[in-house]
Amino acid sequence: MHQTEQIKRPTGLAVFMIIGGAIALAAAFALTLDKIAILEDPQAQLSCNFSVLVGCSTNLGSWQGALFGFPNPLIGLIAWTVVITIGAAILAGARFARWFWIGLNVGVALALVFVIWLMGQSFFVLDVLCPWCMVTWVVTIPMFLAVTLYNLRTGTIPVPAGVRRFAVGASSWIVVITIGCYLVAATVAQLKMDFLHRL
Repeated sequence: MHQTEQIKRPTGLAVFMIIGGAIALAAAFALTLDKIAILEDPQAQLSCNFSVLVGCSTNLGSWQGALFGFPNPLIGLIAWTVVITIGAAILAGARFARWFWIGLNVGVALALVFVIWLMGQSFFVLDVLCPWCMVTWVVTIPMFLAVTLYNLRTGTIPVPAGVRRFAVGASSWIVVITIGCYLVAATVAQLKMDFLHRL
């Protein structure tokens, strides 16, 4: 199975990387424009601000919105462009070495950790839901699952046969698993923020 999986081009994964990456890139671009608007005019009315609960001004103006000393959306502009490029390269017939796939997996894992941290900050500290940020969250979760399960089932990440069989089965349930993750996040947000009554 290892040989077959390695030879077969992961077309589905590539298409998802392009589409998902493009959606998240658009969100990062929109957030970047909003950040520029705020820098030009601190009182600017942003299109992403729908209410006290739903908006991006609070996030963009917080230290959490520039964790590494520059606006977080700039990370998205770079990272999602790379993801789209990799997806396009796969469709074009490119084959990547094991270290490359593992490097990609590390990247999406770090992205997931960052997204979970940002979720926590939004739910428990900032008490606001940023629309464009949530688009990034929505894409990052299945992206991590898709890349990780692909690497597990192909043996790119060395694991016991049982884990590889699990990854093969779980790959068919990515949509369900992703929805489950969304529901967990929504439940936490509701319990902490009571957003359904504040919309």
